[in-house]
Amino acid sequence: MNSVTTVTAILALIGSGIVAGVFYAFSSFIMKALSRVSSEEGIAAMQSINVVVINPSFLSVFMGTAVFSLALAGLSITGWGAPSAPWFLAGALFFLAGTFLVTGLGNVPLNDQLAAVSASDSSAIALWEHYLQRWTLLNTVRTVFAIAATIFFTLGLLQNVS
Repeated sequence: MNSVTTVTAILALIGSGIVAGVFYAFSSFIMKALSRVSSEEGIAAMQSINVVVINPSFLSVFMGTAVFSLALAGLSITGWGAPSAPWFLAGALFFLAGTFLVTGLGNVPLNDQLAAVSASDSSAIALWEHYLQRWTLLNTVRTVFAIAATIFFTLGLLQNVS
């Protein structure tokens, strides 16, 4: 394994661990807390979260990890003979498919639906109940895949420890 692959793997490992922690917090207690307040308060809080999450500190880690994962996938394929290659490729695929793709195809459309309603509109209650269940399920999937990516990146890095 060369130094470019090592650094890319370390950055992907750190990023996927951070993302896993953020997602874990949402599935573990944030969404549960939002489900305990009134629908109006929960909707307003989640709408606010969905606005403020679009910031450089989160997006640089989330998008950066996707870029590092994509690069690591390419490095793994071109260096397939290395013992770390299958682990790095697995980690990259788990992060890209299980977090990045699920976010874009699942969580973001739900966030867009929630953004389109007024928190004080009584018809938003049904949407909120669906949102809580579906968004949390998808987020739990993202959590598991980000944790798995972190484990695979770690195992790949450990292949070269003597």
